[in-house]
Amino acid sequence: MKTFRLDELEAERAANDGAYLQFLRERNMSVGLYALDAGQTDPQRPHGQDEVYFVVSGRASITVGEETTTVARGSVVYVPAGVPHKFHHITEDLRVMVVFSPPEA
Repeated sequence: MKTFRLDELEAERAANDGAYLQFLRERNMSVGLYALDAGQTDPQRPHGQDEVYFVVSGRASITVGEETTTVARGSVVYVPAGVPHKFHHITEDLRVMVVFSPPEA
């Protein structure tokens, strides 16, 4: 078993000056914490893996392909591999848990 605390993951991510911290990598998946501050631009490009986003905190819009929706704490979004997607109109600091399957390259 492996356990994690979000406050510790957020502190580690911030200490490394990065928007993304991968904290688990297994044979069939990887998991990370992604952070974008209010007003920030999301630099993502399509990934080669399926993704699931779980919004831990914050508020923003996300566009996946041609569809746009608003997300906030508790939202879950699935993004198929290869589909363009971006968070935007980030009105509250956004913290998102990301699950990649297969693991992010």
